[in-house]
Amino acid sequence: MDSRHTFVIPAYKESAYLEDCIKSVINQTVPGEVLIATATPNEHIKGLSDKYGIKLFVHEPGELAGDWNNALECADTPLVTIAHQDDVYESNFREEVLKAVDEAYKPIIAFTDYAELRGSDKVTDNRNLRIKKMLLFPLRRKSAWKSRFLRRRVLSLGSAICCPSVTINRDNVELPLFLNNMKSNIDWQAWEMLTRKDGSFVYIHRVLMCHRIHGESTTSELIGQNKRRDEDIFMFNKFWPMWVAKFIEHFYIKSESSNDL
Repeated sequence: MDSRHTFVIPAYKESAYLEDCIKSVINQTVPGEVLIATATPNEHIKGLSDKYGIKLFVHEPGELAGDWNNALECADTPLVTIAHQDDVYESNFREEVLKAVDEAYKPIIAFTDYAELRGSDKVTDNRNLRIKKMLLFPLRRKSAWKSRFLRRRVLSLGSAICCPSVTINRDNVELPLFLNNMKSNIDWQAWEMLTRKDGSFVYIHRVLMCHRIHGESTTSELIGQNKRRDEDIFMFNKFWPMWVAKFIEHFYIKSESSNDL
């Protein structure tokens, strides 16, 4: 039982995929803490927490940022992975993250490559995944993990870090971490703020989790409603003048089409 890391699952309503997520995080090669946090308590969530013996935390309803901040506050360990309820994790996810963190100077976050789940298909190669791997390429070298310049250049061209793959080191970040001013890019915004800190962005260049793409996901909904463009420009403007931010967004938005089913 490793006492350094916790998976916290922010459960919402009655997800058909929640049990698959739970199974993936409790069946790790390195055992550790697993918690569920929810603002929408119901029999489905409680039944699964009882079935698998997972402690359930109930908090007040709020926006997504609040759900994630509450998830971070639930854990007692320094390292926390916010496991999205629709996603699944490889059995060696915790093991590989702990190994990488142990090799890093003052780790801030650790994150991995990922695959997409589309129905029953595991997709490891498409345009979106290739673009993100390309953006993250400069961080493959361990010596680059502590470079503020490189991590900012990576994020200046898009949201390359897969949020559910991220493990946050609570000892090296200020809580609450996520700001409640956007719907889609609150993770990208948080990582941008953390790029300014002294420490390491630990990149594990291996597919260690699967992110589910489906029509009811928040990302798919925002793309369908064309709400994400303004948030993307807002983020690009943190790195570039506005005219450059809009120019990059013109090309960046095309990659979002890969979230369509």
